[in-house]
Amino acid sequence: MSAPPDKPSFFAELQRRNVYKVGAMYAVAGWLLVQVVTQVFPIFDVSALVQRIIVLVIVAGFPVALVLSWIYELTPQGIIRTDEVAPDDSITRHTGQRLNRAIIGVLCVAVLVLLAKLFWPHAPPQVAEAGNPAPAATDKSIAVLPFENLSDDKANAYFAEGIQDEILTRLAKIGALKVISRTSTQQYAAKPGNLSQIARELGVANILEGSVQKAGDAVHINVQLIRAAGDEHLWAESYNRKLDDIFGVEGEVAQTIADTLKAALTGAEVQQLAARPTANAAAYDAYLRGLAFANRADALVPNIASGIAAFREAVQLDPGFAAAWAWLSRSYAFAYWLQDPSAGNRQGAQEAMQNAVRLAPGTAETLMAQGFFTYWIQRDYEGAKRIFEQERRLSPSDDAAVYAVAAINRRQGNWEQSLALFEQAIDLNPRDMLLLVDAATTAVSMRDVAKAQHLLDLGLDVAPDDPGALGVQALLLQESGKIDQAQKILDRVRIAQGDDNLIITFAYNATLGHACAPAIALLGAQLAKPETLDIRLGVYQLLLADLQRHAGDAAAANAGYKQAQATLQDALRTEPDNPNLVVALAQVEAGLGNRAAALEQGRRATALLPESKDAYIGPTYEETLARLQARFGDKDAAIAGIRHLLGIAYGGPPLTPPLLRLDPDFDQLRGDPRFQKLLAGDLQ
Repeated sequence: MSAPPDKPSFFAELQRRNVYKVGAMYAVAGWLLVQVVTQVFPIFDVSALVQRIIVLVIVAGFPVALVLSWIYELTPQGIIRTDEVAPDDSITRHTGQRLNRAIIGVLCVAVLVLLAKLFWPHAPPQVAEAGNPAPAATDKSIAVLPFENLSDDKANAYFAEGIQDEILTRLAKIGALKVISRTSTQQYAAKPGNLSQIARELGVANILEGSVQKAGDAVHINVQLIRAAGDEHLWAESYNRKLDDIFGVEGEVAQTIADTLKAALTGAEVQQLAARPTANAAAYDAYLRGLAFANRADALVPNIASGIAAFREAVQLDPGFAAAWAWLSRSYAFAYWLQDPSAGNRQGAQEAMQNAVRLAPGTAETLMAQGFFTYWIQRDYEGAKRIFEQERRLSPSDDAAVYAVAAINRRQGNWEQSLALFEQAIDLNPRDMLLLVDAATTAVSMRDVAKAQHLLDLGLDVAPDDPGALGVQALLLQESGKIDQAQKILDRVRIAQGDDNLIITFAYNATLGHACAPAIALLGAQLAKPETLDIRLGVYQLLLADLQRHAGDAAAANAGYKQAQATLQDALRTEPDNPNLVVALAQVEAGLGNRAAALEQGRRATALLPESKDAYIGPTYEETLARLQARFGDKDAAIAGIRHLLGIAYGGPPLTPPLLRLDPDFDQLRGDPRFQKLLAGDLQ
């Protein structure tokens, strides 16, 4: 009598009944269904609650599917309990093969979905073309107006600004929302009466208003969300917290706004909103103070210094405060880039960035610190772009990252792409004068008069007397040879001490118009306060000497050139590879008649920062070299350089035929037929 067959093990029976395969099939199909729910349902305004219920049902169905696959078998006669099917009649192996094919198919779809989520960027905001109306605001667009400071101590205004900024930062991380930058909203009153007009100006459908009252260790925050079109109050809430319990309020507000506007959140976004930056009240207070300084557009140099001091205080109070470390790094890097490329600023930026990376790698704040260090200090443009693009996926409404990538593309010579990115940043920050002026400057560099004028009109509509916008308007007129009109614009501007761009534009216009006396007076007034000009002192002395030379005062010009020579040589001992100082020294040597030294320094400047490394600034050194070659009679080299410069875009204003006709630096070329062809626009 033969022994009965061995009873199969439990795990073997699981395999025979296809339980494993059903589980795998359900998991992949369920994941795909969750993606459909979270990505598609918001388009049809299905509430977040309904979406959550569906996801929970899908999750709860997983064990049910496993149990059913154990109990039942699908046969040609229908669904029958597995125990009632004779082993010889079972078709589980055939069913398993069909499940294999189905799993492979569903997995392929899942891979495609994953690739799309990873590499398909958020659709860029629509930007109105010149002459066309701005696109209508979406229901999921919002601007956060300045929070009213109700504290008895008005010095606490920074606290209200910081709370507003932190709420904005969290909202900007929600991909389903369009959030306007703080720079564009800070010009409005805390509780204006004309919400519908403000909403139109900012291109949003919703407005968040708020107030903050800080007294001792207690904080009272009021917020209300308003649909601007009908002044409809959608939601309001009050928060009464102690300072040591304030850290989560911004995330709670952002979460509720997202729910109210039916903006679906991903799991990662929920985590970002819930994250608490620190548990130290004093460190948080210092951090908010630093944000208030960092976000101001006026008095950049002193505000950067004040911001650095506040962020340093924050990290000293809480060495684990990653966001404060990230902002400290950004502030040091900005100081390095803007006016002080010292070893101290570089080291400060690097150490703070490393701490942020150690504490919170991959967060939006840390990525921004890494991006600006890579861009401003290392000048690794491709590396910086990759980092900023990562940050944009985490904070789709963060215009700073878009702005940075726009500026980097300009330095790489990707001019059309740069201008398109500038316009995307403007859509998120439509009333930021620095952004509008920089975008217009890009169009001026491209010699695109129509686009530059359109961007300038946007800026001058925001601030009709803005010095930066008026200065770029003068550059645009200079490009076209309209020197008298440019002077009328410049005469409207109150030029501040040390405003390099406006002072250089004013001096150049005086040279082109052969009316140097007002510019000489302006430079004299600037040089009366040399302590404010730091490393730029020699450049200002050069500008004055050049104006005196063009005015025919050779003695004063010669004395000025000698003074500038000594100043620049002294500065170069500290910064020997600063191309701005080197190119200024080249012009000084030319003014003193030192041909060999002038050309040597001119070539050195172009080698330090060539066009291949910086398409925006590098060609300006080539232009200076061509000017020196023209002045010293090297016509072949000068004309070849000018021909190249006329065919490319660069920072400016770039050379144009109208400028070449007027600029006295090119007087020795005027009889050359090759130069005449360039004046006619013939670059062959």
